[in-house]
Amino acid sequence: MATPHEPKQDRSRATRQRLLEATIDCLAETGWAAATVSVVAERAGVSRGAAQHHFPTREDLITAALEFMFEFRMDKAKAEAEMVNAVAQGEGRTRAVVSALVESYTTPFFKAALQVWTHAAADPALRERILPLEARFGRTSHRRAVEALGVDDSDPVAHHLVQATLDLARGLGLADVLTDDSARRKLIVDQWAATLHTALNLSH
Repeated sequence: MATPHEPKQDRSRATRQRLLEATIDCLAETGWAAATVSVVAERAGVSRGAAQHHFPTREDLITAALEFMFEFRMDKAKAEAEMVNAVAQGEGRTRAVVSALVESYTTPFFKAALQVWTHAAADPALRERILPLEARFGRTSHRRAVEALGVDDSDPVAHHLVQATLDLARGLGLADVLTDDSARRKLIVDQWAATLHTALNLSH
């Protein structure tokens, strides 16, 4: 049976999610300076007071937005890996995995995170908050890539090749920030996937 508190809790969760999504959109579209609590609240359709009830400071809001992005991206990566495993085999599977990894760095989420990283580089307090999140994201991203490719991460060569793939994906994401780099990116993904497939000696 529903309790009297559930509707209020549902509204609170919905408000929180709108604020987080609005924060990501603001960061990705207009940058760090414009992503203030007031602007985010207005974009989310809530009062500044309501926003500050959920997130007392801007840093709280930004940190929560990064955590939200992290969880969303990891869930999406898991779903994509399951889909790839169901429909692709051999080198086609490797290419699909590499392509999905690369494309995950061309989304508004990556552009929003990039704004935060850039600001954190000059803000020690924000950097202290962000580093643990980034370390967790890095570890989880690596593990997801290993699972998607079906390789043995205890093999140093495989470990470094997976990490190189993630580093390549991040670099290609940066190249796409100012201009549409999709045509060149596709060629690089095709070449790297073939090289990676051979280097990892993947037979599945």
